Amino acid sequence: MRGRGGKEKLFSDRNINLQVRLCCPRRNNRTTQEPTFQYDFPWLASFRVPALPPGVVLGEQPLPPGVPSGSGLEAGPKAASPFYPGCSGGGGDCEARGPSWSWLTRTCGRHTQTWPSHSPKPRSSLGQRRCPPQPGAGPGFPPRSPPLRPAQRWVICSSAAVTSSRCRGSAVPWFLPLGGMEFAELIKTPRVDNVVLHRPFYPAVEGTLCLTGHHLILSSRQDNTEELWLLHSNIDAIDKRFVGSLGTVIIKCKDFRIIQLDIPGMEECLNIASSIETSEWRLSYVNKEFAVCPSYPPIVVVPKSIDDEALRKVATFRHGGRFPVLSYYHKKNGMVIMRSGQPLSGTNGRRCKEDEKLINATLRAGKRGYIIDTRSLNVAQQARAKGGGFEQEAHYPQWRRIHKSIERYHILQESLIKLVEACNDQTHNMDRWLSKLEASNWLTHIKEILTTACLAAQCIDREGASILIHGTEGTDSTLQVTSLAQIILEPRSRTIRGFEALIEREWLQAGHPFQQRCAQSAYCNIKQKWEAPVFLLFLDCVWQILRQFPCSFEFNENFLIMLFEHAYASQFGTFLGNNESERCKLKLQQKTMSLWSWVNRPSELSKFTNPLFEANALVIWPSVAPQSLQLWEGIFLRWNRSSRYLDEAYEEMVNIIEYNKELQAKVNILRRQLAELETEGGPQESP
Repeated sequence: MRGRGGKEKLFSDRNINLQVRLCCPRRNNRTTQEPTFQYDFPWLASFRVPALPPGVVLGEQPLPPGVPSGSGLEAGPKAASPFYPGCSGGGGDCEARGPSWSWLTRTCGRHTQTWPSHSPKPRSSLGQRRCPPQPGAGPGFPPRSPPLRPAQRWVICSSAAVTSSRCRGSAVPWFLPLGGMEFAELIKTPRVDNVVLHRPFYPAVEGTLCLTGHHLILSSRQDNTEELWLLHSNIDAIDKRFVGSLGTVIIKCKDFRIIQLDIPGMEECLNIASSIETSEWRLSYVNKEFAVCPSYPPIVVVPKSIDDEALRKVATFRHGGRFPVLSYYHKKNGMVIMRSGQPLSGTNGRRCKEDEKLINATLRAGKRGYIIDTRSLNVAQQARAKGGGFEQEAHYPQWRRIHKSIERYHILQESLIKLVEACNDQTHNMDRWLSKLEASNWLTHIKEILTTACLAAQCIDREGASILIHGTEGTDSTLQVTSLAQIILEPRSRTIRGFEALIEREWLQAGHPFQQRCAQSAYCNIKQKWEAPVFLLFLDCVWQILRQFPCSFEFNENFLIMLFEHAYASQFGTFLGNNESERCKLKLQQKTMSLWSWVNRPSELSKFTNPLFEANALVIWPSVAPQSLQLWEGIFLRWNRSSRYLDEAYEEMVNIIEYNKELQAKVNILRRQLAELETEGGPQESP
């Protein structure tokens, strides 16, 4: 925590890192407090909506008043102490916003009370009044605050950017009830200066425009000037106009107001306009208690125009009830990746109009989409005889279907067995080794998966088209492709926390059956038809990309090896069970620890950090040529030969990088000193 003294304190526990900075600048001879919070959850992904680790339950967790589960904060009067030590008892309201959450508390004295609210209060009411005492509520509790229901469901609420707030007293975070979540990560420009506001019967006001997860806010930062606080939900339509470099956004509200904003800069104007346009997506709780699809999480993201009743009908038309849901949103152009199970069209060509409407709802006007089927056309046609099938072009005219064959089940398991056998062959015969390696077809499977992922990424980024990906069940090759496409497209997925979020969202929450697929490895004589190294193949593909782009990934090879080991045998509960429904029935959240709680400890995290990492915001395009793919020695040959020399070389590389950083820091210091000497000495006249 940082006051005027500049101190800072970091709070952390197993699943949450909470960093609080509190600055107290003076403005107009008044001391105001502007809190800046960073709430870092490893399981929030680029879209950050339904993904949660096994240690945290979304939507079903009864909480004590004001305290999120697992946050490490105590309820009651002691809850104030971690945030404002030595609080003198001043009270008020506090609203705080961060990159992926928001909370609202009302405090007074040494007590804190929280209550449900779907939208924050205007800043003018935050921290501006003392609350009259109430019997039994402690000194200065807010009047008429509705009581907190013990079984209230809570959720982390997305917010766009940190906004300045005035608050006094103590503050404890709270999670907004379900239904208050917004897609704040879609906000491209959270703040713009020198924006001019025009409203009927009011003079024009110039100030700073801020976008949050709930409000559009314009403040002139002057006293006695009314500010604009406009709920996103009050926006009915917007128009855009451009004159030179000046852009104008006209906002038409549901209460019939018309507001005009003059925004300097065409890019800023476009970003603001696209951010406040009515969201095309919503959170659906249709799968609450896993009633519709046992392999989906309780909350999914679907088109806003599709209601829950339509989703139930679509679920009956898709394999395993896996109706199309949002997997990834590309911020650059608004294109999306959807995933689902195969349609149950059968031999009679059954159709579902709700399914057609749902898929078409993801397309923008005049746009076409691609359906990537991870089966060959022959396999897809054979599936029709068993009640499955694929999307008929006559019923989905705006979509082009592409078949990319990715093998499944026993074929992959046999491939792994042959590869391990080849790696353990001690004959040292080159022809024999190359022959066995080729016969395993392992690298061929790697190439097929990477090729399909690159195709999906190309459709999104270069073609500007949304895609739907599915195979048969939608729990194996589908997840391989969606995950790898995000690694190619999304820089955050190449960080440690982002990759953890990707695993959580696209594998655990998406219903990959780890218990079945990873029951046995390559040595067991008992072979089950559902065993397959699907997750290992995915990790191998990630390693191939990591090897081609060694500076674009925050994690190293050891991180991938660790995930492989824990997927097959782990003392943590993260990879147990086949889907979220089973994990809830087994109460793994209460009975086990999360793998991420161990990985994210600083002592462990250092082992998995790539010393060459430099943040790369660009899309990366891996080569899938056969010459570019190699056997992953770190997995398949680590027990066959010593890695001593490789480890020594790695340590030497780390030392060189650290020494280079020290030298660079010294150079910067010397340059500053030289600049100061030149400034103090001034120009010297020569005699």
